Amino acid sequence: MSRGLGDVYKRQFMYLTGKSYGLYVDSYIDERRDPYLETEAACRYLKFLHAIYNDWSLALAAYNAGPGNVNKAIRRSGGKKTYWEVRPYLPRETRSYVPAFIAVNYVMAYADDYDLRKKPVKIEYTYTDTVHVNQRVVYEYLSAYTGVEKEMLSFLNPMYRRQLVPANAENTYAIVLPKERVSVFIINSDSIFAKSAVVDPKLEAPSEKNQEVVYYKVRSGDVLGKIAQRYGVRVSDLQEWNNLRGTRINVGQRLIIYTSRP
Repeated sequence: MSRGLGDVYKRQFMYLTGKSYGLYVDSYIDERRDPYLETEAACRYLKFLHAIYNDWSLALAAYNAGPGNVNKAIRRSGGKKTYWEVRPYLPRETRSYVPAFIAVNYVMAYADDYDLRKKPVKIEYTYTDTVHVNQRVVYEYLSAYTGVEKEMLSFLNPMYRRQLVPANAENTYAIVLPKERVSVFIINSDSIFAKSAVVDPKLEAPSEKNQEVVYYKVRSGDVLGKIAQRYGVRVSDLQEWNNLRGTRINVGQRLIIYTSRP
């Protein structure tokens, strides 16, 4: 089953775990959304977890819930060493995560037996290529000069959070484009850079100097909406920062919050 670029770009790493595995995050870039960088980091993290537990299912559980929760489940189980033995003591989501992972692998391996077909993708990765830039590139002008729609640019480049690629004097950033559009970019790159150099306040992130990182411990009666209102952020922000798929939170859970200083 082939897969289109971007199908796996929903990030899995929590902020601090991603940072410890070299995934850079700021107001403009989130490398946890890059399907290549995150996959490489995830493989290293899973290898590390397997070295701890010597069991791939426990390693997957720790990838989902964190080693602390798995170690706690092992203690509560009386020192059992396999996933199925400690499963009753794991968080609810993790009790479902590993069976779901096994089920997905089974479905992918035997898809034809069940007449399952892949969902059409926007573009196959073999039809894409990259260009490397160290100057600022705004999607509006990149789209105008290359003919690639902004929606497609966002799909192909999920690590860029604000419809632009920031300038970087010390390194380059990769932009993924449809292969046939790369030469068009190169021909028009000077114009794209010149247009993009004009700062548009609507695209700019708040100054990093004015941001504060808060680690909030969920209390009884807390809901995401209430916490978001308290810190002046959106519920969707809390979900993104903490890799929450829904609005359910648990007492004692720690949330990372980026809030503006007055």
